[in-house]
Amino acid sequence: MPFDGYLTTPKAAPALDVPLSSTSVQVRVIDTTSRLSAPASMILEPAIPGHDTLHCPAYSFLIEHPSGRRLLYDLGTRRDWQMLSPMVQGLLKQHDLHIEVEKNVAEILEEGGVAVSNGAIEALIWSHWHYDHIGDPSTFPASTALIVGPGFKQAFLPGYPEGSSSVILQSDYEGRELRELIFEPSAARIGGLQYHDHFGDGSFYILNAPGHAIGHLCALARVSTGEHGQQGQDSFIFMGGDTCHHGGEFRPTEYLPLPKTLDPSPMSGARMSVCPGAWLQEIHHEKKSNEPFYRVKQGFSYHAEDCERTIAKMSEFDAADNVLVIIAHDTSLLEEGFPMFPDFANDWLSNDFARKLRWCFVKDFQKAIEGTRNV
Repeated sequence: MPFDGYLTTPKAAPALDVPLSSTSVQVRVIDTTSRLSAPASMILEPAIPGHDTLHCPAYSFLIEHPSGRRLLYDLGTRRDWQMLSPMVQGLLKQHDLHIEVEKNVAEILEEGGVAVSNGAIEALIWSHWHYDHIGDPSTFPASTALIVGPGFKQAFLPGYPEGSSSVILQSDYEGRELRELIFEPSAARIGGLQYHDHFGDGSFYILNAPGHAIGHLCALARVSTGEHGQQGQDSFIFMGGDTCHHGGEFRPTEYLPLPKTLDPSPMSGARMSVCPGAWLQEIHHEKKSNEPFYRVKQGFSYHAEDCERTIAKMSEFDAADNVLVIIAHDTSLLEEGFPMFPDFANDWLSNDFARKLRWCFVKDFQKAIEGTRNV
C-alpha cells in the first residue's frame, strides 16, 4: 500500500537481518480444537467499550524439514484438561474462563496421516508452560523430545505429583529428553531476538522472546527461498505464541499505521461494510493512528518490560512484507479461510494472507465505533 494509503506516513522498519539460506521447511497450522473464552479486562488495557470477551482458539504448528525431520510448536490444551495439576486447576477456578477441547493434537495428526505413535515427531517445542499451549506430551512416544525455554527447569521441576505445587505434570516430560535452550548474551539475533538454528541450515529458528512467561519462545520458519520462492524472495512465518493475545496489542505501529480506509471492512452490516480509518483512530485511547490499541495489562505478564520489548520486536517482523506473524489465539485465521492442517501454509504470500488478516481484529471494536458514530 502506498504511503498515501495510511493516516500517517509509515516509518521504515529496521532490517531483520535473517541469515541467508537455500533451505526451507513446510509448515502446517493445526486448529487444536481448543476454545477458550476469557474477560478481555483480564488481559488487555485500556478497555474499549463493547469488547468485553476474548474468544481464543489455539494453534499448533507442524514444521517439516526436507530431510523428513518433524517438529511441533505448541500443542494447545489437552483434551482431559481436568487432569491438569492442582495448582493450575486452582488458578483456573479463580478466573471466569470457559474451556472446550475436542481432541489432542496427537489425535489430529494421526487422523491426518502423521504416524505420531511411530515416532514421526522429533521434538515438541513449548512456547511456554501455560496449560493452553502444553497439550499432553504423554500422547507422544518417548522418542519425541520436549524443548523448553530458559529458566524452565529451575522454575517448574519436578512436576506434579513429585512437586506438589508445580504447574506441569511429571508425565509431561518423564521418560523423554527434556531440552532447555540457553541463550548467551552474545548470541546472534534476528530482528533483535536471540535465536537457535534448530536444523543448522537456516530453515527454522527458535527465538528467545521473554516477558509473557518464564522461558517464552517464538519461532521463525523459512517457507520459501530466493528465486524459487514467492514473488522472488524468501518468505517466513513467525510463530508468536503468547507474545500478544489480540491484534490490537501490536497494531497499528509506526511501521504499519491505520489505513485511510478498510474496504471491505471486517465488520458486519451494510453501513459498516466500509470503515474509514479515522473512525478507528477516534476510539483509540490516545487518538493515535500509529500506536497499538491495547497494552498488556499490568500484572498479567511475568515481566512487563521484557514483554513490551518483545512485542516491539515482533512488530518489526510484522512490518516486513515477506513475514506472516501468527499469534497463538488469533481468531482471524479461522474466519478468513486460512489453510489449516492437513493443508500447507507455505503459499501465504502469493495468496495475500498478510493483508487479508492484518486488520481483521478491529471487528471487535464495532460496538465502540457505533457508539461514537451513530452508524
